[in-house]
Amino acid sequence: MPQIIVDYSARLAEDFDRPGFAKALHAATVEIATAKPPACKTQFRRTEDTVVGPDSEGHAVVCISIGLLAGRTQETRARLAETALELLRQYVKPAEGLALHASAEVRDLDPSYQRFDA
Repeated sequence: MPQIIVDYSARLAEDFDRPGFAKALHAATVEIATAKPPACKTQFRRTEDTVVGPDSEGHAVVCISIGLLAGRTQETRARLAETALELLRQYVKPAEGLALHASAEVRDLDPSYQRFDA
């Protein structure tokens, strides 16, 4: 915990500093949600196809999902989502003419959540 998943359009591959974003988001998660630094994990999933409305050209999407153990207030989750989007603006610079659609969600992990480190 936290489990962070970032889905992003393939068109952003060269324009998205993913390691820099992950490090900045981890630091923000530690500060805002009192997570432990070694517990922060981010996976990036590149998506090849993006369609926005009727168009498949000229658009890119980034969807950030942050799963935390239960117990954070709605205000904490909202602040972390807002911060994730603010950081995204710093670490993704889409090519000219490419419209970026970004979202962030912070949710509680299901009580069945289990993990192990090997």
